[in-house]
Amino acid sequence: MPDRGAVRPLFVVTILTGSFLLFLVQPMIARIALPRLGGAPAVWNSAMLVYQALLLGGYGYAHLLGRLAPRRQGQVHLALLVLACAFLPIGLSDRALPADAEPALWVPWLFALSIGPLFFAVSAQAPLVQRWFAVVRPGGDPYPLYAASNLGSFAGLIAFPLLVEPTLAVTQQRWLWSAGYLWLLLLTAAAALLLPRDGVATVEQARDPAPARSRVALWIALGLVPSGLMLATSTFISTDLVAMPLLWVIPLALYLLSFSIAFAARRGLADTLTTAAPVTILLFGGIMMGGFTETPTLTVVMSLVLLFMVSVALHTRLYRLRPEPARLTGFYLAMSTGGALGGVLAGLVAPALFDWTWEYPLLVLGAGLLVPQTYLTGGLRAWWHRPGSRGAAVAVTVLALAITLALYAAQPGGLRIVRHTTATFAILSVIGLATLGARLPYMLVLGSALLLFGGARSLSLSMEPGARLRSYFGVYTVAQEPARRTLIHGTTLHGVQLTGSDARERTPTTYYTPGSGVGRAMLAAPALFGAGARIGVVGLGTGTLACYAQPGQRWTFYEIDPAMAQLSRHRRFTFLSHCAPAARIVLGDARLSLERQPPASLDLLALDAFSSDAVPMHLLTREAFAGYARVLSPRGVLAVHISNRFIDLRPVVAAAAQAGGWQAMILNHMPSTLEESASPSMWIVMTRDPESYALIALDGGRWKPLRRRPGFAAWTDDAATILPLLKF
Repeated sequence: MPDRGAVRPLFVVTILTGSFLLFLVQPMIARIALPRLGGAPAVWNSAMLVYQALLLGGYGYAHLLGRLAPRRQGQVHLALLVLACAFLPIGLSDRALPADAEPALWVPWLFALSIGPLFFAVSAQAPLVQRWFAVVRPGGDPYPLYAASNLGSFAGLIAFPLLVEPTLAVTQQRWLWSAGYLWLLLLTAAAALLLPRDGVATVEQARDPAPARSRVALWIALGLVPSGLMLATSTFISTDLVAMPLLWVIPLALYLLSFSIAFAARRGLADTLTTAAPVTILLFGGIMMGGFTETPTLTVVMSLVLLFMVSVALHTRLYRLRPEPARLTGFYLAMSTGGALGGVLAGLVAPALFDWTWEYPLLVLGAGLLVPQTYLTGGLRAWWHRPGSRGAAVAVTVLALAITLALYAAQPGGLRIVRHTTATFAILSVIGLATLGARLPYMLVLGSALLLFGGARSLSLSMEPGARLRSYFGVYTVAQEPARRTLIHGTTLHGVQLTGSDARERTPTTYYTPGSGVGRAMLAAPALFGAGARIGVVGLGTGTLACYAQPGQRWTFYEIDPAMAQLSRHRRFTFLSHCAPAARIVLGDARLSLERQPPASLDLLALDAFSSDAVPMHLLTREAFAGYARVLSPRGVLAVHISNRFIDLRPVVAAAAQAGGWQAMILNHMPSTLEESASPSMWIVMTRDPESYALIALDGGRWKPLRRRPGFAAWTDDAATILPLLKF
């Protein structure tokens, strides 16, 4: 019998290492893929879809492996780990995307081919090692090891953006992960050697009957809601609140941390948070629907608290419903199935099905339905168990909600004017607290809060034809205001077109006014390149820049989101149809599209690809700027938009300019009161031709030479990080 004191540390280290590697490789391999496949969110969606499928497959493999004798399990799994070594060092397959390939099918296949065997083998570690621990330590509880597993996942996820990416090039990252995999192989071999040869002291025979289908369905549901809410929270806060870089890491990290708390051996914290969860759902759910856009940081914090509390509560309920160790792998298989379904729902189905982030309130309702609840007092318990009390509460709630919505709908502005009010919030809070423990009345109050604090307003927009459009890249809302129409991406103003006359509709606005850096470059194009100038724009938006087009010029827009092409061509914005109806729109990732362009095929290229404040890193590397230099004529000009609330991009462009032999200047434009619907903007104009540089520099704008930050290295496809550039 192995030494009991040495068994647990070995199994803990083994499971920690496997989970750390598993969540370190997810952002790593997607980062490696960006220069080849482009920065489209579809690439990240494809990667996540493959990860979830492989994770589910790994859990299924661990479940099936449990039918073998313990020592045979170790032999089979070690053989799989050794065979997967053929795919080291980790990286992306060198297979090129065929010209006629369907990216939605081909990209997942490429990811699966590149890391599938490695990811599959490592993903089975968590349930398999727990099962082995139960074999080696009969009577011991293996479930707390799952807390260690998710602690390792949390560490791996945080380590990539904070430590690995800033300090190591991609090549070094690949070899570091490969070394970690070999270390995991040795740890797994050591754990497998402890398994009994003759099957003595195993937990292979289950004492309890197989779980009912309803119990398995509940396991799946309890795994689905937190997983879906995690992705929905990431979408919600980055779309409707603030598009801050690295923000997507925090919801996933809190989701993983919730497992560590819910499955921990010490139950105090998990039970306390679970008791408070229904109150948090009730108080924060409605607030999140409306969103305090004037205090986005506070709203982000509340959304993250809500996600964490829901995840802890539902995962704690999973822990309470766990089966005996002999059925451990089946339990994790059901939970993983729910997690995968939640990811598919929030990441793939919802963007295709909904015109807004409707998955968020639906998952909040699902959380309220599943979260454990207790009555606040014994008196409330007695009252809710009286005959007719629940029916009366339901009738009163429905009547009050109907009257309130009818009163709002009868006023000018209709349901759009429904807003947070202190009185309404206080009343719903008191009633909601009184319904804790009584599931149906509680759900009615929660649903009422979601409707009153944002749901009704969003529903009215969804019912208005053409007012809202959603794609995998975000939610776009078109609003008709007095004398102008606007396009809003979340809470970010994405475009403005003046109305009232043909001249006003042709006027460039926001970041693109004649006084901005790009406006001055566009006005200088005829003098620089003649009447037949070839103009390229990366990022279509509402098509505002098209109104700088002159007769004889050839314009091409490179746009990644088909929804934007639809908005600019067929919806309410007429910049393109009025000013450049013959302009060509090339759909797809701009860097990949420009690589297919002939050399010297453009004279002026405007780089305006930043959706909200997100930074497509692969468009700002030395290799990317070399591609822009190739496609521009010898006298060509590159204009780069770097307005950003959270990142100072000047050092990135300055370093790339120096490395590529460009001359660069910057214009920080603060519009005057005479420029209607103008926004402050920061543009960098670059060229390799001294005459072009001098002509633009002398146009009367407040241009300043772009200075390089000492010690800052240019981004490359192999090494790039935004951490030194964050504005605190």
